[in-house]
Amino acid sequence: MVDWDLAVVGAGPAGLSAAYTAARAGMRTVVLERAVHPRYKTCGGGLIGTSLAVAGDMIEVPAHDRVDRVTFTRDGRRGFTRRQPGSPLVTMVRRAEFDDRLRAAAVAAGARVRERAAVRAVAQDPEGVRLRLADGSTVTARAVVGADGSSGVTARHVGVRYRQVDLGLELELPVPPAERDRWRGRVLLDWGPLPGSYAWVFPKDDLLTVGVIAARGAGERTREYLRAFVDRLGLAGIEPAHDSGHLTRCRSADSPLRRGRVLVAGDAAGLLEPWSREGISYALRSGALAGAAVTDGDLSGYERAVTAGLVPSMRAGHRLLDVFARRPEVFHGLLATPPGWRMFVRFCQGASGFEETLTRAPVRAALALLDRLPAR
Repeated sequence: MVDWDLAVVGAGPAGLSAAYTAARAGMRTVVLERAVHPRYKTCGGGLIGTSLAVAGDMIEVPAHDRVDRVTFTRDGRRGFTRRQPGSPLVTMVRRAEFDDRLRAAAVAAGARVRERAAVRAVAQDPEGVRLRLADGSTVTARAVVGADGSSGVTARHVGVRYRQVDLGLELELPVPPAERDRWRGRVLLDWGPLPGSYAWVFPKDDLLTVGVIAARGAGERTREYLRAFVDRLGLAGIEPAHDSGHLTRCRSADSPLRRGRVLVAGDAAGLLEPWSREGISYALRSGALAGAAVTDGDLSGYERAVTAGLVPSMRAGHRLLDVFARRPEVFHGLLATPPGWRMFVRFCQGASGFEETLTRAPVRAALALLDRLPAR
């Protein structure tokens, strides 16, 4: 006999959306989380329209700002600002609050959440899955959804492989009222000096999230980029409330999403948008798909659903990242054009994915031209 129909490893957006989906359908569901909510999570905290659509069915999103303007710069130069009236481009949340509301929603749906329950080992047999916890106890379930991050035990068990690994560095800066007014409703995106790199400023009321991301392997240059970026913004004298870093990992095209009765979702599966490295929408969607697959008793259906619904956008994102890494100044210029801005708006608002944009004839022609230009 097994203890649970579903055991979820990790109580972030992927794990909690899986738990919520399964518990609402009557599955006996437990979530195992090594930390205690609310807990800090390194994350920009910008929810695009796709994330809002999924999360809004579960919780009231705790917004700390709604962004309708974006300033773009190219390594601090050639700046311009665009505004989208009406619905916001990005809704800003603090992950400690956002994840804790998802936890409460999963519990209200019938899931049990066990905190300070770190999973150390995964084993399968014909009857189900056995999880060994750090305290030596075990939990058994008919199926497991692994949502414990790209370096977690479930990703290793499934054998997830990665095509792209990036280093993200981030500061949470408490700012005085004048700085709050300066940034309210506005995001800054700076295309950086390293191939494929960029920096950001995300407003969250009395906090600014400031960060950079670049390919792993250039750690000191990435740290220098962050230092220069903060100094250029006039924020260098502010003591950070949090100073953290993390690796984001994007799956290889042939990487598994399941091993037997163990599914992986979100970061544990390497699911994120390769160009922007946006991961919350992928976590929420893949978690819900995993929970539905367990509910339906069709675990292989999860692989089909991810391949059909999420992989095409990732493939298009890799294409955009390739162009951006080779010719960032051209990419910057394209965003200043009406078609480029419309593409960006539609992505932020969840109206279309990049895969749809890349099928349009003008975009295909522009990318073909860029392919013939030498990299800089």
